Amino acid sequence: MTPVFHPTLVNSPFEDPCLYVDFLFHRRAMLFDLGTLTALPPRKILRIGHVFVSHAHIDHFIGFDHLLRLCLGREKRVHLFGPPGFVDQVWHRLASYTWNLVYAYDTDFTIIASEVHRDGSGLSSEFHCLHGFKPESTMAQHFAGNLIHDEEGLSVRTAVLDHKTASLAFSLEEKLHVNIMKNRLDEMGLVVGPWLKELKAAIMAGKADDTPIRAAGREGITILTLNELREQAVRVEAGQKVCYVTDAAFTPDNAERIVALARDADYLFIEACFLEADAGRAAERCHLTARQAGELARRAGAARVIPFHFSPRYSGQGQELRDEVERAWQGE
Repeated sequence: MTPVFHPTLVNSPFEDPCLYVDFLFHRRAMLFDLGTLTALPPRKILRIGHVFVSHAHIDHFIGFDHLLRLCLGREKRVHLFGPPGFVDQVWHRLASYTWNLVYAYDTDFTIIASEVHRDGSGLSSEFHCLHGFKPESTMAQHFAGNLIHDEEGLSVRTAVLDHKTASLAFSLEEKLHVNIMKNRLDEMGLVVGPWLKELKAAIMAGKADDTPIRAAGREGITILTLNELREQAVRVEAGQKVCYVTDAAFTPDNAERIVALARDADYLFIEACFLEADAGRAAERCHLTARQAGELARRAGAARVIPFHFSPRYSGQGQELRDEVERAWQGE
């Protein structure tokens, strides 16, 4: 199937954590963690509509100012998610600047910040440029089943992990992957066009089999049922799943939460800060070793595992960390 999500680490595994997920056929992107963003061109940053922050340690949040500076003066909304206390942290960051000249702007760049608590409760606030980024529309939230973002074709779930502070892991999931078989369309006398978007939306929404679809044919518009098109020209498959895990102690509770969140992931991006030989130091710092990361990937049944967030103490030893992850993932 043609992949919809294109996940790429923004920086090297030894630099600030930051995962950029581009969307095929859409001018949009998501970001997981807000490490240094200088490696991303502005055009890519401006596609970002949602940012999922594991926690507000400086290496995971330093890119906030870069994002803010680039979006300022534009008619744009960005929704940020983070752990308990995150709404206040966003507010304090914004309040550290003077906004006396923004009231005359023609545009209203808006930040929506939401925080997620371990019990599924949460909080959100909006920060509007034209109002000097003061918090408003603050409300309590509830995230059932760890689902923190939901839209027509995708969802994002989270797990709250222990890092001597709450640290969020995330799973981005495509609900279904609808693949149009163009050769079958041709056999049916149909042509590609905007009508296929309606067809895909009807399938994604689970509409009734007898739902009429206006299909474009070589000789004009023809009305076919959803079931006819789905049976003859569509292949529906499980969608992609991208999981992002960083800054977590190797505890039984964390391990179970990570494995459950990452189950059958197509891509598992997972920290591998230390070699197993330094497991004691990893435990002190509440991080995973490369072997632990690989074991969790194997338990989760991840199809691909991409380690990152290497400790700088291993500069020049990146391949050793990757190899240790690989061996554990393969069960060696």
